[in-house]
Amino acid sequence: MIRRVRKTSGNKLTAIMQVRNEASRFLPLVLEELCTFVDEIVVVDDHSTDRTAEVCRACPKVVKLVTLEDSLFAQEWELRTLLWQTAAATEPDWLLSVDADELYERKAREYIPHLINQDRVDWFSFRFYDFWGGTTHYRDDALWTLHKRQYISLVRFFPEFPYWYPKKDHHMSRLPPACYMFRGEHTALRVKHLGWAGSLEDRVRKYLRYKKMDPDGRWGSLAQYESILDLEPNLVEWQE
Repeated sequence: MIRRVRKTSGNKLTAIMQVRNEASRFLPLVLEELCTFVDEIVVVDDHSTDRTAEVCRACPKVVKLVTLEDSLFAQEWELRTLLWQTAAATEPDWLLSVDADELYERKAREYIPHLINQDRVDWFSFRFYDFWGGTTHYRDDALWTLHKRQYISLVRFFPEFPYWYPKKDHHMSRLPPACYMFRGEHTALRVKHLGWAGSLEDRVRKYLRYKKMDPDGRWGSLAQYESILDLEPNLVEWQE
């Protein structure tokens, strides 16, 4: 029998993040924002060659930083497993899976404490918006519909539960599949995904990387890969 403890107060919220060469992008801002509403941060640095590890060490809420000598970028399931196991060792109550280019909208710092300090449900989902070419507009078209669906990124952690990731090299779910079997709720909170918010040159580099890693569309959509190069995508202004 697996004991499932659900506390209604005093829950510790731990953000988990895997990073690689993010020092000059959005990582400093993401860490700064996380510090306003999480208790601890656990990071796995996937063999960065810039100042990423230094940026993480400077963050007062980063309690565990693992730096890899060899990259696991091409074995994402291993990278996710290492991050999860590292976070589990810190005895969290709730885990928030965050990428180094994701910002929760401002009201999250007010609402998330209420989400975790209850005993009704064990996960919460949010809507993620793909920002494009800057931080004021998100992309909205037939191939870019991330914001029209809910994605689970906040889960209660049960120490005795057998979590695992399937062996998948790319486009891995950020949480172990077992998390989805518990009862949860959708929320109205939104997350800004800034992965496409950089320059055109940055998007071209990502396009080339995806095409190299997944030339046959085994892990993702070839049509979406090609749409990365669209010069006039449909953009919608973000309203806070």
